[in-house]
Amino acid sequence: MKLLIILLLLFLGIPAFSGAQEIDRMLFGAYDTALVIVNRSSGVVTDVNPVLSARRLSPCSTFKIYNTLIGLQLGLIKGADEPWYIWDGVHRDIEEWNRDLTLREAFRVSAVPAFQVIAREIRAERMKRYIELIGYGNGDISTGIDTFWLPRPGKAGMLISADEQVALLNKLFDGKLPFSGKQVKTLRDVMLVSETPKGKLYGKTGSGKSANGKEELGWFVGFLESGGVDYVFACNITGGEHPSGKAARAIVENVFSSQNLL
Repeated sequence: MKLLIILLLLFLGIPAFSGAQEIDRMLFGAYDTALVIVNRSSGVVTDVNPVLSARRLSPCSTFKIYNTLIGLQLGLIKGADEPWYIWDGVHRDIEEWNRDLTLREAFRVSAVPAFQVIAREIRAERMKRYIELIGYGNGDISTGIDTFWLPRPGKAGMLISADEQVALLNKLFDGKLPFSGKQVKTLRDVMLVSETPKGKLYGKTGSGKSANGKEELGWFVGFLESGGVDYVFACNITGGEHPSGKAARAIVENVFSSQNLL
């Protein structure tokens, strides 16, 4: 019955918001946008499109949040600014990847090769066990230990929804996931992406492309500290022109700015 009501609201063009102030849909542009925001103090949830928020998609580079935590917990990564990734000498298109990197640097430039190395060091058996303990998405790592979080034409791989991303962040900050406070603190440190007098924004982008290299999916997942309140959020976008992690991040930043939180 709830799904029928939501579908009717969407058909009629009525926003299906839950318990929070309305968000100007003009901020989404032409993108099909899933955006879930939870006020961790009040428990109030904003869900701009429950149907899209329940849709499972490839996590893309947002999985680096948990790849990082697992690597830290196992001692494979020592800290945010300790020497970590040693460049293999293979020149890649993104110039920032072509050098040695600390965790902070690798996270900031979303260095796929660095996180593929840590995934291989974690190994499939341990990765599978942590994925099950976390309850991450559909739990499917069968497409490859160093590629399962990346979209691959013709292969499903790991899939997760915006709803699930937010639920996991809530569990993480409630201390209900298998990671120590020290490791969560390090993660928070490397996730900081912007700061204003009104708040601090933490997050990880993710982008997915089709077989011909066309952008088709963007994610931004993280949390905001503003006015003594923490908010967790997950946004994904499809459709429109060039949906990407950068575009998803811009949407989230504009939403929080419009609410005078950032």
